[in-house]
Amino acid sequence: MKEWPNCFEPTLDADTREEFDLKGKWNEDYFGNENPIVLELGCGKGEYTIGLANHFPGKNFIGLDIKGARIWVGAGEAMEKEMKNVAFLRTKIDFITDYFGQGEIDEIWLTFSDPQPKKPRKRLTSKLFVDRYRQILKPGGIIHMKTDSDLLFESTLEEIKENNYHLLESTWDLYNDISQDLDPVTKDIFHIKTHYEKLFTAKGSVIKYCKFKL
Repeated sequence: MKEWPNCFEPTLDADTREEFDLKGKWNEDYFGNENPIVLELGCGKGEYTIGLANHFPGKNFIGLDIKGARIWVGAGEAMEKEMKNVAFLRTKIDFITDYFGQGEIDEIWLTFSDPQPKKPRKRLTSKLFVDRYRQILKPGGIIHMKTDSDLLFESTLEEIKENNYHLLESTWDLYNDISQDLDPVTKDIFHIKTHYEKLFTAKGSVIKYCKFKL
């Protein structure tokens, strides 16, 4: 992966994290355009990153995860398909503000994040993390969340209410609530399934979805 041009593994050392060259320059120095940037946090094998990039060639997509073996799958597919609007970043979400500039990101996707039942502050929709997203999102930037966890979904809705975020969409049963009137592209986006989602749905889990902005 270190030899692939679409993968980046910056140091996690506190003294050198701020030296990451692409911070604030992803469009200029990597993608070579001014298209919107969409970030998938905890991307796993990159199913959503790749799927969204296929649907929206006019946007740029970055998948972020700490597990290199997972990223390897999506990055390899992007290389094979010669996808120019895809990149992968191997790092911890905790350090996200070290790798992206102020207002550099247009949208964030959280796909099947760890619900952290005993550590609510570590949930990726806790105020601790959302305050970090606020620094890198453009004004009006959107956060999407897709989950099988009732705990994470309920706590996210509570965070949205308590912190006066603007809830745009919310459903406790995504696939049964998908309107037949939706355009085909939107339907296809909702049906992109990660490795974990396939496992969860096979066990009968109901998929929840919400979208909000800060």
